[in-house]
Amino acid sequence: MSSSVNPKGEYNRDSDYLSTRITNDPDAEYPVEPGRYRLVVARACPWANRAIIVRRLLGLEDVLSIGFCGPTHDQRSWTFDLDPGGVDPVLKIPRLQDAYFKRDPNYPKGITVPAMVDVQSGAVVTNDFAQLTLDLSTEWTAYHRDGAPQLYPEPLRDEIDEVAKRIYTEVNNGVYRAGFAGSQEAYDAAYERLFTALDWLSERLGDQRYLVGDTITEADVRLFTTLARFDAVYHGHFKCNRNKLTELPVLWAYARDLFQTPGFGDTVDFVQIKQHYYLVHTDINPTQIIPDGPDLSTWLTPHGREALGGRPFGDGTPPEPTRDSERVATGHGAG
Repeated sequence: MSSSVNPKGEYNRDSDYLSTRITNDPDAEYPVEPGRYRLVVARACPWANRAIIVRRLLGLEDVLSIGFCGPTHDQRSWTFDLDPGGVDPVLKIPRLQDAYFKRDPNYPKGITVPAMVDVQSGAVVTNDFAQLTLDLSTEWTAYHRDGAPQLYPEPLRDEIDEVAKRIYTEVNNGVYRAGFAGSQEAYDAAYERLFTALDWLSERLGDQRYLVGDTITEADVRLFTTLARFDAVYHGHFKCNRNKLTELPVLWAYARDLFQTPGFGDTVDFVQIKQHYYLVHTDINPTQIIPDGPDLSTWLTPHGREALGGRPFGDGTPPEPTRDSERVATGHGAG
């Protein structure tokens, strides 16, 4: 993500994204159309991980192809170094920046994932990660699988938006605010805000299985990707160390519940996550040493959250098993 640190040492994320939308309006510049777009992601990135999860839960694999960047990038761009020859097999480019420059030859901002690319033109349509997943839920409904869950149900949207906003500002972005703080004062304030929010979430989830309503929604997807990275990266690397996730009983049980739900834990690549943060952020980790821990097997231990009721997929069903071509590499998950 493109970002900066202000003179007070406070981390500021650049939130000015390419906000063009892909909609179900056939007259739109970019209408929903099977096979027309490619979702470019990196498993390491929490914002991209959301899009991987939502695409899988909704069963859009046949209509929206996916391209995986490697876990590290240089100052210029995410790269396709996991693919043969280091070139995306569909877009035929080695760097995601090539698709951004197709959209705008003078594109001045960070080259970010997730990004939706128009395969016909090779140009990025949008990198607005928050709107992107909502549109997959609301604009792509004609192509959802049978039994796809309602991740953004209309009666709950105001509450989902409200909860998701606090999760974004205080938790998703809060860990970065602590990790990239350029002064003690900025770090102290970020640390306090983060753990205040985590305490609020623990209280909210103490007697309900999911964040909004009794099923998994967009709000849960947004929180999960930060929790999945918490002990492996944010606790040490970003100095978010009041508690480990494993020391927060409610959030740890909630995170395991989601991790063990098809479509969540099977998208998490802990090896790539650690490679990304510890190798790319040389200002924080100049030695580029990647920690061996933590023990990941505990993600698969019983969580007991079923006792709270709730129906993970509502009236829907779990997604099909992950396709072979999209599976997390053996040894990279918690198993």
